[in-house]
Amino acid sequence: MKRFETRHTVAHSADDMFALVADVESYPKFVPLCSALRVRSRKSDATGRELVVADMTVAYKLIRETYTSRILLDRAGLAIDVSNIDGPFKLLENTWRFVPVDETSCEVAFTLAYAFKSRTFEAVAGLVFDKAFGRFLEAFEQRADVVYGVRA
Repeated sequence: MKRFETRHTVAHSADDMFALVADVESYPKFVPLCSALRVRSRKSDATGRELVVADMTVAYKLIRETYTSRILLDRAGLAIDVSNIDGPFKLLENTWRFVPVDETSCEVAFTLAYAFKSRTFEAVAGLVFDKAFGRFLEAFEQRADVVYGVRA
């Protein structure tokens, strides 16, 4: 199993960063390797949390795979939890936590754990996925600068 963990303070509010990461439909515009994303369902529960089931297609050269994830959006808790339902992963879990520093900045904590079902697929695609997953937080921070503007 591979695991990435990073924490980084960004010049955007926790609410803005939560909204940016929760906007899964926009991922093909900026997320590394994401070539398509389709939301299958979206439901809110009694506590105000939202459950999204989505198919994400990742592509790099001749590699093209689609996997399905369960995404739990907790706006009040400034938390997003993602888990794999189906696809090339035996395990795929990631968490996002947004901790306000002040009104215009927050600390973003991103954790990702994954393992492929197939050793052959891991041998072919593993390095590409490692590099892409390692750049996730950077991609979201750059997207926030585009969407919300760069703050001095």
